[in-house]
Amino acid sequence: MTGSTKYIFVTGGVTSSLGKGIISASLAKLLQARGFTVSIQKLDPYINVDPGTLNPYEHGECFVTEDGAETDLDLGHYERFLDVHTSQANNVTTGRIYQNVIRKEREGAYLGKTVQVIPHITDEIKAQIQALGRRGIYDFVITEVGGTVGDIESLPYMEAIRQLKWKKGKDCLSIHLTLLPYLSTTGELKTKPTQHSVKELLSLGVQPDVLVCRTEHPMQKGMKEKIALFCNVDADAVIESRDADTIYDVPLLMQEEKLDEVVLRKLGINAFPEADLEQWKDFLRRYKNPKSEVRIGLVGKYVELKDAYKSIKEALEHAGASSEAKVHIKWVHSEKLTAKNVAKQLGGLAGILVAPGFGSRGIEGKIEAIKYARENKVPFLGICLGMQCAVIEFGRNVLGYTDANSTEMDADTTHPVIAMMEEQKGIADKGGTMRLGAYPCRLEESSLAKRVYRRRDISERHRHRYEFNNAYLSAYNKAGMWASGINPQGKLVEIVELKDHPWFIGVQFHPEYRSTVAKPHPLFIGFVQAAMKHHFVELAPKEEA
Repeated sequence: MTGSTKYIFVTGGVTSSLGKGIISASLAKLLQARGFTVSIQKLDPYINVDPGTLNPYEHGECFVTEDGAETDLDLGHYERFLDVHTSQANNVTTGRIYQNVIRKEREGAYLGKTVQVIPHITDEIKAQIQALGRRGIYDFVITEVGGTVGDIESLPYMEAIRQLKWKKGKDCLSIHLTLLPYLSTTGELKTKPTQHSVKELLSLGVQPDVLVCRTEHPMQKGMKEKIALFCNVDADAVIESRDADTIYDVPLLMQEEKLDEVVLRKLGINAFPEADLEQWKDFLRRYKNPKSEVRIGLVGKYVELKDAYKSIKEALEHAGASSEAKVHIKWVHSEKLTAKNVAKQLGGLAGILVAPGFGSRGIEGKIEAIKYARENKVPFLGICLGMQCAVIEFGRNVLGYTDANSTEMDADTTHPVIAMMEEQKGIADKGGTMRLGAYPCRLEESSLAKRVYRRRDISERHRHRYEFNNAYLSAYNKAGMWASGINPQGKLVEIVELKDHPWFIGVQFHPEYRSTVAKPHPLFIGFVQAAMKHHFVELAPKEEA
């Protein structure tokens, strides 16, 4: 597409958690499928500079980009749908906006003027929104605004959007995602909350161009016209977004509703190629019509909050679809796992995955799970802290280091098999101080990891402070746990595996961040296939409808 970058804003109303991220990613996928270049960014109204220090109970998973930015989990959706990398520029928080403005004020950038929300904060927001567009490589920049219209925290963002729409005119478009609640007593969907939500948006000077209405039931005849009349939008710009079986159905449902066509025409683009979604449809076919199934245990301390492990769950499903297998995840709380109940909790599983995390809570349960997987030859994948727990377990139960531990958990252990990186010692400010982003790793020629990746040199994303203590490297190698992946720059251990186990890998990095619909991650594919081999369950073929 020639000409200037088009900006699309996605806001939400009535209630939170309606799925703005999925709608944004779905629209982006449809535009990408028509040959356009698209990037998505998330504006988060909280005052934290980034979600890196937030408890998962507060905000779900913290997603890490290639350049080491700790970001909102919605960026994971963006990458999984589009198969393109995001960066620091794709997630902006109120904390970062104010930090930038205050820094500029201290440097004298405002020439002694009184610094105010308007224009200084809104100007900074507009600059961050347009940063992706200024690169000159995107036809569309989709900006999702976190929270719900009317939230006091979102007001500066709404004002910035109003100003941008006024300035850029036809190059800007606003989509408002809202809810049509269903009243079972009357058996009908109600439009009044949507009308009030749009009225709230209008009071802030933003007229939505498209309304996407989330609903559990089909919209009744004439409802789109009624909403259009009360909300000042065209009837064909009222889009029904019914509950879907899976998030991966949403792009096709939005295509049926012609969301992308409405958006393109409202932005003055009337000639565009057909959408090529064959690869996406092939993924869905494999995903929905598995030939076998496999049960995998995910051991972690946040399992009651599935969003804490969002990328891992999706990576397992990508790998399952790749192998035409349905992956059933058993969520196992590591705090409740003991030597007495581990066999009952994990027995019959085809694979065991020990999840990442921070802190000592649930550590002993993770170690018990790893011991069970090691001794019973169950396929195992440990990620970040899961890999470190595998090192601790091996040290305690094979090497005889009874108090083996990480200095994160026990600073006084006599066998610190996991220890803090030298450059991390003495840092008190926790925000953004970890080993973050993509780092290279070289795989040993005869390793399982090399067979899985099918190449020697890889790059993966990290998010941690502690490392394998290389003082113990020789002892571990001799006993059967060897370092099969090493960072070539700092000689840090990235991957460990067992020599006398059918499939046992622990990785210091986070492979889940790189798994997409188009390119399921090889580690997850290898893990799922090993689990299928360990305990194969064939499904009866579905009858044709």
